[in-house]
Amino acid sequence: MILKPDYNVESLFDIDFKEIKALGINAVLFDLDSTVMPSKSGEYPPEVITLFQELKQNFVLAIVSNNKNKDYISKVQTISNFTVIGNANKPSPKIMRNFLKSVSVKPEETVVIGDRPLTDILAGKLLGAKTILVDSITKDKENKLTRFVRKLERLVIRK
Repeated sequence: MILKPDYNVESLFDIDFKEIKALGINAVLFDLDSTVMPSKSGEYPPEVITLFQELKQNFVLAIVSNNKNKDYISKVQTISNFTVIGNANKPSPKIMRNFLKSVSVKPEETVVIGDRPLTDILAGKLLGAKTILVDSITKDKENKLTRFVRKLERLVIRK
């Protein structure tokens, strides 16, 4: 099934990036809101900043977000020491593909990490990349409707 991720982990911090590197992965494309920062907060949690510092030693990193708010994306760009792309139009893989060409990385050498099967995982699959579905970085603070929708999405990908 095209929505089924290659890996499904509870937390961003449960990913074994040494294993990912051993698979020949050279680029990590992250979704933004609810994946690496609380939704629309414009601030990375300290443990995410530490993770990025470690990953930059072995991978090309980028944020690829569907967020269309230019001011917000600009704010995220100022606190990131790697590429941040907004208005990505996921699940279309076009913008991700263009970014990878610009850094000379092939889609099959890439992993896409996100919290939404219908955008992040589908975009990664259409790109030809490995995919990792993570739960929201703020899952304990999300409202009941959002949690319900996330559970429904995950039920769909299990089939």
